[in-house]
Amino acid sequence: MKPFQFKKSFYLLVLLIAFSMSANSQSINSNWKEALNNQLQLHGHRNWILIVDAAYPYQSNPAIKTVVTGAKHMDVVKEVLNKVKAAPHVFPEIYLDRELDFVPDKEASGIENYRKQLHSLLKAEKVEKVLHEEMIARIDEAAEVFHILVLKTNFTLPYTSVFINLNCGYWNAEQENDLRKLMPD
Repeated sequence: MKPFQFKKSFYLLVLLIAFSMSANSQSINSNWKEALNNQLQLHGHRNWILIVDAAYPYQSNPAIKTVVTGAKHMDVVKEVLNKVKAAPHVFPEIYLDRELDFVPDKEASGIENYRKQLHSLLKAEKVEKVLHEEMIARIDEAAEVFHILVLKTNFTLPYTSVFINLNCGYWNAEQENDLRKLMPD
């Protein structure tokens, strides 16, 4: 092969690899809704769905599936909540980082606007606020037995993760307690 042909072939190969990587990245980004739909069908009571910011760690437990959405954080939160609420088999228990209420806008520009949007979106929901490290520990513990879907957004504000624990949509804690009372010891 002549040097010119080798250079041309080499550059063509590099271009093909770069295009392939770019196409794969786009497919990951464009398929987050499909991943959500597929996982939601599999997920049930005690599974989790997380909507997280760009710095959320890529966890090593194989039960934790991370999907890079490339989407806006609030768009992903809205989509997930709508899908979970529409699913007949589960309902959402929502957790937020307790630290979120204390991050000053002067340190993280835009955080106040985010808090307002999130509060408006979740005003009809029961929301529990937990320290971030405690939430990470809960997720790690849950992943020992259950699958977790992490939808990673392009958001760059701290403590903005939304943790959704899925509960049974057709049998609640009160019904379970009543059932246990009917059962002999």
